[in-house]
Amino acid sequence: MRMWMRGMAVGLAVTLAGLPARAETLTDALISAYKNSNLLDQNEAVLRAADEDYAIAVSALRPVISYVVDFGNSVTRSSGIEVRGLSNSLSLSADLVLFDFGRTEASIVIAKESVLATRQALIQVEQEVLLSAVQSYVSVKLAQEIVALRQSNVRLITQELRAAQDRFDVGEITKTDVSIAEAALAAARSNLAAAEGDLLVARESYKAAVGHYPGRLAALPASPKIGKSLDEARSYAVKAHPAVKQAQHQVLASEAQVALAEANMKPTIGLGATITSRNYGESLGQSDSLSGNLGLQLNQTIYAGGKLSAYFRKALAGKESARAGLRQTVVQIEQNIGNAWANLSVYVASIEATQRQITAAQAAFDGVREEATLGARTTLDVLDAEQDLLDARASRLQAEANRYVAVYQVLAAMGLLTAEHLKLGIPTYDPEAYFNAVKSAPATSSRGRKLDEILGKIGK
Repeated sequence: MRMWMRGMAVGLAVTLAGLPARAETLTDALISAYKNSNLLDQNEAVLRAADEDYAIAVSALRPVISYVVDFGNSVTRSSGIEVRGLSNSLSLSADLVLFDFGRTEASIVIAKESVLATRQALIQVEQEVLLSAVQSYVSVKLAQEIVALRQSNVRLITQELRAAQDRFDVGEITKTDVSIAEAALAAARSNLAAAEGDLLVARESYKAAVGHYPGRLAALPASPKIGKSLDEARSYAVKAHPAVKQAQHQVLASEAQVALAEANMKPTIGLGATITSRNYGESLGQSDSLSGNLGLQLNQTIYAGGKLSAYFRKALAGKESARAGLRQTVVQIEQNIGNAWANLSVYVASIEATQRQITAAQAAFDGVREEATLGARTTLDVLDAEQDLLDARASRLQAEANRYVAVYQVLAAMGLLTAEHLKLGIPTYDPEAYFNAVKSAPATSSRGRKLDEILGKIGK
């Protein structure tokens, strides 16, 4: 039985080794780019830091408890007699803000809007990461096809050179025709070397965007769907693009900054409690003491050299800046979607034009080649016609690659180039998970262990 199982295992291994490796799809590349992106890791950490700012703001609603322990050498003089001894004291205090005229509320709003704005910034980074992956995938595919085209061109010109040499040997053409073919072959080999260099560059870009060098790449899938018209795409983009949403949250945060600056000019009312225990050395002949204090505190700055007024004016300027920034963001988004849509239309038209160019160039090449066999055309005519056909095919490949990328650029301009919208089918970063765990400002406890579990799940 062992021998039979071992034979089966060896046979299965040989069979699997003989199967072609699975081609990497665009979806595979997008998933790898998402998982391996340092940019996403960086901005996810920035978002978690913003979440902690919210927890810091919330903590102002709670009492601040602290203690002071003092050890010292005390000296007491009584009736001309000086007594020295060790003493120690412990003070425990608690302070709670009861009313601050909106300071804490404004701080919490600022922190919350900053969190929401940072989430939208993270979505924009996600779009950049995925678009870079699409561009690198298409670039590698295009570079591979151009290399194949150049290789075919080298083979074809090699055949032309041989034919020219044969015709020269029988006296049908001159040495000049052979030299023309030799020069064309040298140029074709140079173009092939340049195309192979472009492929190496594309491979490096792929590794930077996706996280590994490309293997065998599958054919490009059908382009994702976009809006039916420019107006529809623009209308969606100005409402849902993460840059617009980020600017909207920044406006709300700036308005809360104004409220905070106003509140800082008003007093605060708090509750304070202190308990102090003192112990004097026996050499002092005194006993331990315990004292306590509980009371309300009213605190307000009367004069701060104009600082509070300057903060208020600064907040007003910040609000105006944020509102203007929102308007400019909308203008920029409208321009971006218009540009992306226009580029897509240009590339679609270019594909149609290059296809007609290929058809005409192919007919011209076939005709010139046939005429050359009859002596009506020179070797140079044949090589020129072939070069025109090659250029037309290369232009078609470039136009198709540009059109494909342009579709994803339209999606990015609309704010839809995300793992969720593309349905990559992978776990994505959940900004709510960490925020919900820290929004109540937990101490290091069982809640702290929950934070560790969350960070472990997202692989950070």
